[in-house]
Amino acid sequence: MPDPTERVLALDPSLRGTGFAILERRQRQIAALDFGVIRNPASLLQSQCLVVIHEKIRGLLSEWTPGCMAVESVIYVQSYRTAITLGAARASAILAAAQSAVPVFEYAPRRVKQAVVGAGSAQKAQVAFMVRALLKLTETPPPDAADALAIGLTHFQSSDASAVRRTIPPRI
Repeated sequence: MPDPTERVLALDPSLRGTGFAILERRQRQIAALDFGVIRNPASLLQSQCLVVIHEKIRGLLSEWTPGCMAVESVIYVQSYRTAITLGAARASAILAAAQSAVPVFEYAPRRVKQAVVGAGSAQKAQVAFMVRALLKLTETPPPDAADALAIGLTHFQSSDASAVRRTIPPRI
């Protein structure tokens, strides 16, 4: 079985469409083991969406046993309501990781775009295209999943990735 510190659960949190990806480093190659979008219908209350996100993340953590989780950090938004909603979605996912004693690493959106595309102002379509090329995927992933894959790639490119073995917190 692969070393779990070489596997990451990457997330692009959002209330209605949380992108997720499981990536693993195999020697010098990074492979996408699973990716997709946790979708919550508009008819679902915010509190119910947060429960769904939390439960799905707990399921992914249990199924794939990653050594860490990488998430997009808080982004600048003009609406405080949007910021609060995004923060709640992030918190729900981060809580799932904390309950499983999985360390969490955060990456700024600009840093993710820079790492994957080479330009911090890249568009979503450029990120998706590069993710597909870098991971040798047969299809372009949906935008939220592509963002999660990009966050995972950024984590593996980061010098922080080597610190994962030293930062596993105690189980709660």
